[in-house]
Amino acid sequence: MRASFLSIALLLASASPAFAAEEAAAKTDLLSPHGGLMVWTLLIFVVLFFILSRYAFGPITRAVEAREQALQDAIDQARRDREEAARILAEHRAQLEGARGEAQKIIAEGRAVGEKLRTEMLEETRTQQQDMLERARREIAGERDRAIAQIREEAVDLAIAAAGKVIEKNLDDSVNRKLVEGYLASASVRGN
Repeated sequence: MRASFLSIALLLASASPAFAAEEAAAKTDLLSPHGGLMVWTLLIFVVLFFILSRYAFGPITRAVEAREQALQDAIDQARRDREEAARILAEHRAQLEGARGEAQKIIAEGRAVGEKLRTEMLEETRTQQQDMLERARREIAGERDRAIAQIREEAVDLAIAAAGKVIEKNLDDSVNRKLVEGYLASASVRGN
């Protein structure tokens, strides 16, 4: 291979003086075709094309293909990432809806428990209120009975004192008391 490069270089070097002589003669007419110039141009193009295809086009093509593959891989990865993100977004939305439903359920349960507790507390308050009213009524009835008994005792004492003054005779207090209490009891039974 080196030998072919050297022979091409020697050929070009030996052709240069001939080419220069032709060129001096051709300066007069720039548009007319020159056979030697065309051959050398074609020969240099073929040699340069061979060298470039051998040493430059392959690496350039591989680099372009590698870059193209890297871009395709990046596009594929971006597509996979986008699909994964869409899947995760759908999962998160489903979880969010589930959490909202769970929160609504908890709120509803809390309201139901609160309403039940409120109802129970109201019922307990009513029961306590009724108990207090009954106890107050019993206490009032007891106080009334005690007051009536006390008034009866005082009435008996007053009646005995009055009867004692009317009769002017000192009678036995216990017998008189029983007599008056019997009379008052019979009077209150008739009054009811």
